Amino acid sequence: MTAIDADEILLFAQRLADVGRAGLLRARAEGIRVDTKADGSFVTGTDRAIEARMRRMIGETYPDHGILGEEYGPERLDAEVVWVLDPVDGTAPFIAGIPVYGTLIGAALGGRPWIGVLDYPAAGDRWVGMEGLFAERNGARVRTRRCSALAGALTTCSSPDFFRDEDRPRLDRVRKEVRYTLYGASSLAFGLLAAGSTDLAVDSGLKPYDVFAPAAVISGAGGIMTEWSGAGITFASQDRMVAVGDPDLHPAALDLLG
Repeated sequence: MTAIDADEILLFAQRLADVGRAGLLRARAEGIRVDTKADGSFVTGTDRAIEARMRRMIGETYPDHGILGEEYGPERLDAEVVWVLDPVDGTAPFIAGIPVYGTLIGAALGGRPWIGVLDYPAAGDRWVGMEGLFAERNGARVRTRRCSALAGALTTCSSPDFFRDEDRPRLDRVRKEVRYTLYGASSLAFGLLAAGSTDLAVDSGLKPYDVFAPAAVISGAGGIMTEWSGAGITFASQDRMVAVGDPDLHPAALDLLG
């Protein structure tokens, strides 16, 4: 892809995020219809409506691109560019009115995280980033902060309830070594890590549409996001993820999670 193509993709990704923001704000004002998926997780009419509109926009603008969305599955995952969509990340907080919900827009290049937009309408925050190149919060450049020792790491975890029983001892090992652990921020925690507010994120139960956009933003800000094994993120990744702001912290985190 050329630099011009990347600029166009960045702008289009933000147009998709605008659709998500408008849909979320409208739903909060007008009321939310809640259903339950087969796995017991929540889904709303807003999730489905936002993703359906995004898919139409992508199909009209980039008919040769692929799509992987939470609500309507995969299309053309072997395409050079694949859009990875989570129309409402943090559906339970969205239903409850806790302002950590948002929309995640990822563009994968060659099956890897490339461009990401994280948008949180209730918090008034938007992160935009490109893998290894830059990250911005509300238009201002951001960088992760230095923290090479676990003892000084401010850590986040979406919820221990998302961990399998056999994985909770690994989370406990992390909690005992770090400075402090915060819960419940959903993917907003990844933006805060990219902005240098936190140092380490440990999560389980995540899908590609939960991580492609954050991984691109974190990388653009100078950090790293991988599986617990240290493997890079792909469409076939396992659901256990770790992100660090300081790459020097990564080996120690992997040791605890291995």
